[in-house]
Amino acid sequence: MTKTTNPRIAFVKARWHADIVDRAHDGFTEEVARLIPGARIDAFDVPGAFEMPLLAKKLAQTGKYDAVVAAAFVVDGGIYRHDFVAGAVVTGLMNVGLETGVPCFSVSLTPHNYQEVQALTDFYREHFVKKGAEAAEAVRQILALDARLAAADRSAVA
Repeated sequence: MTKTTNPRIAFVKARWHADIVDRAHDGFTEEVARLIPGARIDAFDVPGAFEMPLLAKKLAQTGKYDAVVAAAFVVDGGIYRHDFVAGAVVTGLMNVGLETGVPCFSVSLTPHNYQEVQALTDFYREHFVKKGAEAAEAVRQILALDARLAAADRSAVA
């Protein structure tokens, strides 16, 4: 279904550290409005990062979305679980794209030694705005590439 005009994009947000993660959605929507006028963005919340790939797959399989973006903030809480979660999430999202043909993007960051102090929280809130905007540019580029490939396929058949 990939198209560059009026695409529909799903944006999945993990609720852990929602005050930080939601900034990625803000940056994404602002930049998409500039880069891809007419795009529709549907937001979905999940409890944590680990749940993102399954929802991304379900959304991709509906055929309604041209792209899926997933955002999470996976922190090192003093145990090594965060490394496993982060790896599983990124691999899961990549597999969704490969299995469904719908491009999936990750705005999932895993800082080391994050402490819930105002200075770090403020830093990551701003950083997620930037990462959301970067994801919007990546979506624009991939949708344009997919449209070019589809046009090339149509012209080869003609």
